[in-house]
Amino acid sequence: MPPPRRSPKPQERRRDPERTRALILAAAAAEFAAHGFAGARTSAIAERAGVNQQLIWYYFDSKDGLYRALAEVWQRRQRELVPPGTPLPEQLRRYALEALDNPDGVRLFAWAGLEYTGTDVDHDGRAERMRPTVEEIRERVGPEVDPACLTVMLTAAAMATTTLPHVIESVCGVDPRTPEFARHYADQVATVARLLGLADHP
Repeated sequence: MPPPRRSPKPQERRRDPERTRALILAAAAAEFAAHGFAGARTSAIAERAGVNQQLIWYYFDSKDGLYRALAEVWQRRQRELVPPGTPLPEQLRRYALEALDNPDGVRLFAWAGLEYTGTDVDHDGRAERMRPTVEEIRERVGPEVDPACLTVMLTAAAMATTTLPHVIESVCGVDPRTPEFARHYADQVATVARLLGLADHP
């Protein structure tokens, strides 16, 4: 049960509201990435952010509201990461490198799948963003390949250093968390995409 919503105290009003929101969002990303939505605690988020827990409710209304705000941050990040016209192999390479550049974001995305119960705050937005990729793949593969399924496979491959580190360590004999392997793996994902015929045609 959230505490009653209240206006900030006078000293809290003197805070920079945008900075405070940013501190809470950064702390929430770390907490949700570590424990998922169900396991994350707003008290722990407040402690990470160095703010009164009441400010979470003041700025975001609820734990759900905070999670939705993080989903919006992830959507903006995706638009910045792969602007329109980015070749598919390069898209995959950049997504794979998010394990280095935005590890909390990748873990949040993975947790969203693990905790999925049939509702998704970003369902429509994700479908719209991924539709061009599915259609582009459709144009480049034979009729025996389902382009939607291949899109899912490639997405899973790009996230493997986050979702399958134990498998990588067993099979590749390396620590998947090292920057050297993450970059090597990202290049390999892009190479496979090119070998599948998903690169721009000459």
